[in-house]
Amino acid sequence: MNSVLINAVLSGSPDCCLLLESLSWPGDLWPGTERVEALTAFIECLGASLLTDSHTVQFSAANKKSITDKIESVLWTKCLPLFSRIPAEGCRESISAACRLVSTCVPLCDEAVPGKVALSVLPSLQLSEEEDLLSPGRLSVEVASEVIAAVLPALSVDEHLTLKVLTSALSCVKTLPDALVSKITVRLLLAVLNCSSGARLQSILRLIFEDLCSWHSTCRTAVVTERTLLCLTALSDHLLKPHSFLSSSSSSSCDPDPRLSLHFWRMVQDGLTHRDSVSRKRALYLLKMCVALSEKEGVDCPLVPSEEDEVLFKWASKESKLLREFWEDYALVMETLEENQVHVVRPVLNRIDTLIQTTVNDSQASGQSLLHPSWLLCVYQRMFHSENKSLMKEGVCHLLELQVLQQPAFALAFSQFIVGPFMEVLSESSLFQRSAGQHVGDCPELGTKLQVFMTTFFSSLPSEHRGSTLLQMIQQLCSKHWCAVPLLFLAQALSKLPPSPLLGVEGFAALREVLRCTMITHQVLLRGAAQCFLLESAFCLTDVSAVTLDDVFSFLVDFRADESLCRGTQIWNQTCEWLTNNESSFRPRITDGEHADADSKKETVRSYVRSEIQAYLRVPASTGLTEKLPDPREADKLARAVLLCLDMDRGQPGAEITNTLESLLSPLLDTLSRVSTNIYLPVRKSDKSLQLLLRLFQLGGKPSCQCAREEQVDSVIAAMEKLISKLIDPILEFILRRLFGELQELFDVERAELYLSVLRQLVLTFNSAQHQHKIQQTYFSKLIKYGLKVLQEPSQEINSVANQVAKAISMATLATVCGLLEQEGIKVQPETSSALKSLNEYFYFQVSPSPQSLSCLGNFNKRLRKPQTEDSSSDVGLQGLLLQDWGRIAANFMRDQWICLSFLIKTVGLPESAEMSETLKAALSCSVDALSLLPNDLVLPVLTYMETLLPQLVLHEEALCVEAVTLSWELVQGLSTNAHDFWLALKGFISMAFHRKLLKLADTKAPTLTDTLKQITTELMVLSQSKSGVFGVLLQHVCETWLPADRDCDDAVFSSVFSHINILTDACVYGPVFRRDQRLIQDVQTYVEQLGEECSANVVVISDNRDEQLPRLCALAFLTRLDPLKVQNHERLIEDVVLDLLKKDNGISKSKVRYYSNSLQHRVKNRVWQTMLLLLPKLKEDFIATVVKHVFEAGFCSNQASVKYLIEWTMILILMKHPQHVDIFWDCFSMDHEKTKTSACTFLSVLVHFSVILPLLKEKTLQLRKALDVILQWCFNHNFSVRLYALLALKRVWSLAKDVMAEEGDCGLGALSTVIQACLNQAEAMQSTGNANKNWLRIQEHFFFGAFHPIRDYSVETIFHTFPSLSEVVDDEWIPTWKFEELQGFSDSSSLSLRNPSPELSQLQPGDWIQQDKGEQNKEDRWAEVQKKITPWRLGIQEQEPELQLAPQQRAARLGKLHGALLVVASLIDKPTNLGGLCRTCEIFGASALVLDSLRHVSDKHFQSLSVSSELWLPLLEVKPTELTDFLQMKKGEGYCIVGVEQTANSQSLQDYQFPEKTLLLLGNEREGIPANLLQMLDVCVEIPQQGVIRSLNVHVSAALLIWEYTRQHLNSTEVLSTCS
Repeated sequence: MNSVLINAVLSGSPDCCLLLESLSWPGDLWPGTERVEALTAFIECLGASLLTDSHTVQFSAANKKSITDKIESVLWTKCLPLFSRIPAEGCRESISAACRLVSTCVPLCDEAVPGKVALSVLPSLQLSEEEDLLSPGRLSVEVASEVIAAVLPALSVDEHLTLKVLTSALSCVKTLPDALVSKITVRLLLAVLNCSSGARLQSILRLIFEDLCSWHSTCRTAVVTERTLLCLTALSDHLLKPHSFLSSSSSSSCDPDPRLSLHFWRMVQDGLTHRDSVSRKRALYLLKMCVALSEKEGVDCPLVPSEEDEVLFKWASKESKLLREFWEDYALVMETLEENQVHVVRPVLNRIDTLIQTTVNDSQASGQSLLHPSWLLCVYQRMFHSENKSLMKEGVCHLLELQVLQQPAFALAFSQFIVGPFMEVLSESSLFQRSAGQHVGDCPELGTKLQVFMTTFFSSLPSEHRGSTLLQMIQQLCSKHWCAVPLLFLAQALSKLPPSPLLGVEGFAALREVLRCTMITHQVLLRGAAQCFLLESAFCLTDVSAVTLDDVFSFLVDFRADESLCRGTQIWNQTCEWLTNNESSFRPRITDGEHADADSKKETVRSYVRSEIQAYLRVPASTGLTEKLPDPREADKLARAVLLCLDMDRGQPGAEITNTLESLLSPLLDTLSRVSTNIYLPVRKSDKSLQLLLRLFQLGGKPSCQCAREEQVDSVIAAMEKLISKLIDPILEFILRRLFGELQELFDVERAELYLSVLRQLVLTFNSAQHQHKIQQTYFSKLIKYGLKVLQEPSQEINSVANQVAKAISMATLATVCGLLEQEGIKVQPETSSALKSLNEYFYFQVSPSPQSLSCLGNFNKRLRKPQTEDSSSDVGLQGLLLQDWGRIAANFMRDQWICLSFLIKTVGLPESAEMSETLKAALSCSVDALSLLPNDLVLPVLTYMETLLPQLVLHEEALCVEAVTLSWELVQGLSTNAHDFWLALKGFISMAFHRKLLKLADTKAPTLTDTLKQITTELMVLSQSKSGVFGVLLQHVCETWLPADRDCDDAVFSSVFSHINILTDACVYGPVFRRDQRLIQDVQTYVEQLGEECSANVVVISDNRDEQLPRLCALAFLTRLDPLKVQNHERLIEDVVLDLLKKDNGISKSKVRYYSNSLQHRVKNRVWQTMLLLLPKLKEDFIATVVKHVFEAGFCSNQASVKYLIEWTMILILMKHPQHVDIFWDCFSMDHEKTKTSACTFLSVLVHFSVILPLLKEKTLQLRKALDVILQWCFNHNFSVRLYALLALKRVWSLAKDVMAEEGDCGLGALSTVIQACLNQAEAMQSTGNANKNWLRIQEHFFFGAFHPIRDYSVETIFHTFPSLSEVVDDEWIPTWKFEELQGFSDSSSLSLRNPSPELSQLQPGDWIQQDKGEQNKEDRWAEVQKKITPWRLGIQEQEPELQLAPQQRAARLGKLHGALLVVASLIDKPTNLGGLCRTCEIFGASALVLDSLRHVSDKHFQSLSVSSELWLPLLEVKPTELTDFLQMKKGEGYCIVGVEQTANSQSLQDYQFPEKTLLLLGNEREGIPANLLQMLDVCVEIPQQGVIRSLNVHVSAALLIWEYTRQHLNSTEVLSTCS
């Protein structure tokens, strides 16, 4: 119709230029879409007339030229300026209209115009990072691409310009931001291809393909893979179409075939394992297209053997069926892995086995495999990258059990994958969680499988590849910081490999790097265990002929003696055995002057040690300058070699250790004998000899637990002590001389530490009375006096290095002496005592207090000042580095003061001249100052000092004491991340703050301090939730303080327990529910501990008991030791604890917190009633009378099964021991019937055990009658569970009644016989009623009603271990009896034995009967809510029949219905039910139309059942899936925004996205979603925010959400416009 109107106008008004001018617009104005479209339509008709010489309008040549010029003017003056004003995200309709105008004008202009337009726009494609805003005249990238696409058809003849556009487009692929790549580049690439044909099309395709392959091969990153796959998918219809396979000579003229390219398949495989789901989808799409094309062609691919080394994809026409089935299964597996849910993925894991078996069979059937193993690796790598840790673990376990790896070819093919992605995924700690069915302390399933896998894999590898693969695997451990757990199990797996010579010097270097770089965990035990396994791995995998003894001992240096390689442990003995067995096989060292043929000369360990000692002590002459202390690692290496050599010889028959030791150490002994007399002996030599001596003693000692078990004396240490005892005097004289003024340089501070360490070691080693007396008399008093003299020297104006270093060393010396005198077994001699008093008076020297400080003790907290270094004669650079560390030297100086003070206040006390109260107050004030001045890790001596001071001051200076305690606690909290210092500081703080004397006073006379300690207790418990063992330290201390095991109890101290009873009650129910990562560490530590001495770390690592059950154990042991019959306070405490526990139980029952199985609430209730059962024998009768109602009330609550059993057991024991309360029990059956109808099960369960209670009751017949009356009422209850319990109780009680009647006659019970027998017959008749019979049998066989006896089985074992295990409480709640046995002070009383005398109960397995005791909820009124149908707004439909004769749009218009501009495309959906529901949704919300793949769906009954006639009111269009590309491109041209529902890296959230009015919603297939070749056509990807686990919604539901959101947005805007108008 437009053309008719325009032709009429042209015929009536032949001045076309004037018409063009009138339809145009001023250059600076925005014309509006309608005006642009009008001008386009006019030029279109005008062009038709110009080109065809229409009869309607005749143009002269001059007119044609004028019109052509005018059209070209429109192009340059109207169109292009208009484009520059359209923003990047501007109106799509405006861009489409302007581009249609360009494409209309260009063919009518001169031939050069299209090229000029393209050249003017091309620079805009290059996005400048420097330009934030568009420069004048510059188009946005998106607009520029549309303009070029519009002029490309006119450029088809200009190959050079087309190539230039293509080059720019490919450049955009590499440089544009992600959000623009799919919109711009694909648009241009497709436009170029659509304008080409024939050979030119082939060359362009080849150029694009080769460029993409080249880019990916040179830069194989995730971003490059993502973008190349995007382009390849867009070009897939051109690239992957049937080829004409000609001879190889003409292959160059054929279309490029991606299937023949190795780089293409690498892109696909990288895409299949990509992190981005859309890239994975594109890669799988390309793979499926290649398979479909190969099957369709039926030709082998490749035709001829490839020149490349590797062919990843092959197709053989003879094996077409096999290959098709393989790739179908492969695609199914990869698509299913997208679900990220184990229960969805697990059913298809057997398909992976099918894929693997197919690959194996294929490789065995033919010499050249059709199926490359790398495709299988993609499956595993996809599982390893899963967001779901369970799916990740499933993939790892599946690979570990892969049988195909037993074949050498496949093991080799998988080797790089194993050392790469597989090792990377193994670093995930959560994979090693306990599996279902495993108990605490079991080796994780993955750990066990890993051991088997490693053995199988390395045994299957070709022998020539094993060493290199193992080395790469170990090097992979150094590539990142591994957590303790995966490193432990991987090291263990390596240690289980069969012995094989695989590692050489490089292997040692890699293992050393693992020890240095990755052993940075706070879990010392796990770190030590990993070291043990790594060392065992080295023993079984080292090629001894490739390493020297020096390599071995250098390697052993990195294994710490306090964590793994300690003398006397199993790993040490293994080291000795390994060295002995291979001593003659090590590669000899080639020293200077020797030739390579020296291989024949074998080196023994003894000769190596002898030569190393000589070389070690061979030092150059002294230069006269102060030198840095020698590297201690040299001494460490040599000392360990000496000790290993001696232990190797000790195992030989007839070996004389003393002679061997003297022979080996003769150079060292000679040096030490001359160390104090030879003034020409180089300092470096004396230092090295002392370092070696110190390390020999330190490494020579065995673990304390090992020494305790060995009765005989260690011959090596005995021989060493014998040799060194002769040299004590010269060594100590040398140390004394050096400490007395010779040490004056900064380096000497470190050197003094060495001397003092040697002094400490000698004093502790030679601790006989003779040696101690001589050392104290000769050396200690001199050291104290000299140190005091140095400290008393007046300060200088300029602090020289010598002066400050002398003070630091003197204070360190005094601290060392005080520390040694504090050791057990060392008595202070008179000479030393006198010197100590002088030192004490120095510290407590009184000065006048300053206004700024309360302290009047002048020598407390003395500080070292940073010295000047002008007089330094040594290396200035090194001295400068030491000066940077002066802060640590100064801090140690102050710490050493407090070491002295804490010893002196306990040994000497305050000086006699000091005024007691003022001095104590000043000392405490100084302590508080020290806490602020010292680093947190050095405050322990201050806490030790305050421990003695606080009890003496708390009565008079409570506020100061509170300040000291509070500040101390803050400092300890600050150390919580420092595993090395935290535990010592925590113990020191607890010993100080909860000291027995302090508690004794604070209870009655210091209420503020008591409140402070209560608050600290609360914070301690909070800290214990994240740091295991904290609360246990407090419990061990306070329980021992309140009730000492080794001395009589102080009543005043015990009374303080009432002020802190919350500690005790909280401990009774303590046990946090850990996060999974915390629980993992706990489980693995338990596993390592259960390895025993087999893992040497268990022997070596000194770890406190940080078991989270320890607080409960301590509290329970404390309570069992109480004697309420003899001590009144004990009775009161037990009663208070019971009342608190009942209060906790009641609080949980009344709370609204969700109470589910094994939740924290369930566990706390379980612990409450376990403690109640433990304390029951200690409760007196009058107290029982006050709490019995609370116990019975607990039975009415909704309880988990384990809690229910404990409450019932408690009731049984109470009624047995105190039968006078039986009437209260009977009353329970008539209480609260309506609220808790099933709580009767609890009380009926008690009656099942009535045989225990009845003998102790008076009037047995009356009680039996009451029991039967009560039970019979419940036998007819409507609830099945209640009836079942009642019948079981009736069966047991009636059996008792029959026994009584047999003994005493009828007693009035016979009248009930008929009713009872009928009920019991009914129960037995259940045998033929399916589930009812099963439940009747199960409840009778259940442990609580079968094997369990309330009296016989009353033991700690039953309460804390057997009951929890049988009632399916999580296993970390079980407390085994050995934990009670190991606990010091646990009382095994006659009333409650530790172990159960009968093993019957503990041998049972948990039953599957679950007691259902939850009260029924009130049913909602069925008529409360009635479904209502809502009539759409603005729609009043009366009679619809006449309207059905009209078209859908006409019908809707007649009925007043409004239509939106939303177009819903469902051509990819194939299920009629989804389409029917979608049709209904679109009709309700006023979509403009619904697009289907076939209109035949409308007649499907499943469609109609969901659509409910909505198809009659909604326009329906038919577009086949193969036509979608063209359809979408057409709609884009009409200004539609193409929106898809897909999760991508750039997708927008539905709640944030604003829908344009002209929106086309593209819906994906139910299973595959939107095909990869259509994804790049989307303008926007919208994702629906999710909170759950399931990955995706049903397609109809997703569509409904988007349609409603579109309607909501535009309904609101329509209402706003209506209101405004």
